[in-house]
Amino acid sequence: MEAVCASQRFVLGPQVASFEQAAASFCGAPHGIGCASGTDALWLAMAAANIGPGDAVITTPFSFFATVSAILRCGARPLLADIDPATFNLSPEAVEKILHSLEGAKVKAVLPVHLYGQCADWDAFAALKQRHNLLLIEDAAQAFGAKWRGTPAGSLGDAAAFSFYPTKNLSAMGDAGLVTTVSEAIDDHARVLRAHGMRQRYFHEEVGWNSRLDTLQAAVLEVKLRYLPEWNLQRRRLAARYNELFHAAGLAAATTGGGIVLPITDPRAEHVFHQYVIRAPRRDELRQHLTARQIGSEIYYPLPLHMQSSLANLGYKQGDFPISEAAANEVLALPIFPELREDEQQIVVDAVRAFYA
Repeated sequence: MEAVCASQRFVLGPQVASFEQAAASFCGAPHGIGCASGTDALWLAMAAANIGPGDAVITTPFSFFATVSAILRCGARPLLADIDPATFNLSPEAVEKILHSLEGAKVKAVLPVHLYGQCADWDAFAALKQRHNLLLIEDAAQAFGAKWRGTPAGSLGDAAAFSFYPTKNLSAMGDAGLVTTVSEAIDDHARVLRAHGMRQRYFHEEVGWNSRLDTLQAAVLEVKLRYLPEWNLQRRRLAARYNELFHAAGLAAATTGGGIVLPITDPRAEHVFHQYVIRAPRRDELRQHLTARQIGSEIYYPLPLHMQSSLANLGYKQGDFPISEAAANEVLALPIFPELREDEQQIVVDAVRAFYA
């Protein structure tokens, strides 16, 4: 950080290029493009792939708002498909139904979200890509370091978007994002778009955006990247210990009717547990109970995107995506971060047990 301040190259300085190379290599991708936020990364990834007016993009209603707003920002139309009830990720079967409908002809891309740090079913999405000649864009905002069959998130699809918001597994000291891609064309286009459509200074090839990565953020991220594998390993260990403690407490169940449902990891995936999310009966009461005992929790996400008032013009209504709606009423994220102590985990589990007792 001192070196950046001394150089006074605060935007797209040499540390940005260095971080882009290191992060892309970590993800197994040949190209990485730093930008101002994960939201901008989603827009850049799609816009650089020439997704725009007249195109449709299929994604999930159970995600952060930026997943859909970035599609709209491209001028494309979001088409929503329900989620898998076990992993909360976009359901390939639900996507295929849309592809076989009248709207399917307009679909240019699918945007699966690697929710909570677990990759979506990439075997199924790769098959859909081949059958329907689609682009696959990864919303990997929560999944830096996650893998599918050993392949890192960020190199599974045509392009991917990452967020380095301060709560993420790899976190900046503010907003920051990254696009990774296997495509030279997408890489080149994204670099032009992030700098007002300029390749040569003050000569604008197209209307882009100001979405450049601050050099200070890149310097911080490159240092922290060295520690990320150990931090992600610790998150997996903590998740496994939560599972053991909940089973020992007699709280785990196959359905919410008999107790809480623990996170499910697909055996083909390497989960990085950005969040440890349970399904819980009487979820809102449980959260109040935890808050009273000074135990943090959060709901990701309390209102599916198709029910957001600002997205009413998409034409969806309550009841259209029942699995997403059920998840929104049941999910609860419990504390998980690399420094979480075992005695603190026991306090969380004991508090949950006391509530249901």
